Amino acid sequence: MTEPFSVRVTVRGYETDTQGHLNQAVYLNYAEHARWSLLQEAGISQARLVGRGVGPVALETTIRYRRELLAGDEVDVTCVFEWGTGKTFRIRQEIRKAGGSLAAEVTAVGGIMNLAERRLVADPREVFKELATDLGLFGL
Repeated sequence: MTEPFSVRVTVRGYETDTQGHLNQAVYLNYAEHARWSLLQEAGISQARLVGRGVGPVALETTIRYRRELLAGDEVDVTCVFEWGTGKTFRIRQEIRKAGGSLAAEVTAVGGIMNLAERRLVADPREVFKELATDLGLFGL
């Protein structure tokens, strides 16, 4: 198995709360940043998605907070796609301090929406196969 896709982020002071740790909502931003970075690395831009008449949608997100993050901490945010059958897929992500300790786990259920019909496409893998230049990033 290859290493999961990962992007490094530095926690900025303005992202912290009154206790001095990363605000809980920002973990979602980091996860989303990693997902869009993976798409970009795979050759899929927002313009290509819109040109194809589709867009990714988040249907469910769960965050498990494991360790606080403070301003200045560097974290690596991973992103792994998991495929089943049907219209949805799972994305598993970890947010780890640069030293390796787990700060949070993010699990999301997503799909690809047909923007004209406002419905999920039947098989999101086919959209990624059509648009991506590196299918390995999607585990395909």
